[in-house]
Amino acid sequence: MESMQTWILIALTVAVTWAAFERPRLADRLVLWPPAITRKHEYDRLVTYGFVHADWTHVLFNMFTLYFFGPLAERYYAETVGPLGFPLFYLTALVAAALPSYLRHRNDGSYRTLGASGAVAAVLFTYVLLNPWGIIYVFVIPCPAVIYGVLYLGYSAWADRQARGNVNHSAHYWGALYGIACAIAAEPRVVAYFLARLTAPGT
Repeated sequence: MESMQTWILIALTVAVTWAAFERPRLADRLVLWPPAITRKHEYDRLVTYGFVHADWTHVLFNMFTLYFFGPLAERYYAETVGPLGFPLFYLTALVAAALPSYLRHRNDGSYRTLGASGAVAAVLFTYVLLNPWGIIYVFVIPCPAVIYGVLYLGYSAWADRQARGNVNHSAHYWGALYGIACAIAAEPRVVAYFLARLTAPGT
């Protein structure tokens, strides 16, 4: 069934998030808490943090985005890497998105991060690379994907330097870059395809 892997990731994320809401100790074990990796070598947290969320708004926003953009990335990686290409891409995107935050805070006992936003950004930027003039709705405002991508990267880099609020903008930024890099590594000709589409917006 087409998009089955996307649906499995969504179902698994919602189920684990729900379980973590009901069991705070489970949430504590799954979130990315850097000292647990540095001192206890719990490296699985570099992946498990992406399956728990702060609240229902958080998980629903991420999963709706994955629902809309996951199928295209799933087809792309199935064709370029193989049948397990997409889940491998998604799980490694979780690691790539969180690694800079972990390295920055590896001895900070007060730091925690959670949520699939970094991996979802990687999925979203696969779409940007494959369909630069596709429309992404920012709330209700239509925006070409390539313009959205530039604004997204710029804002994420700026917001990460400001270090304000509870949003991990670093994960958004590095997840997006990983999505681009991984798509190119899987099929280098995608760069020429992107440039051709970029210069011919009507096609």
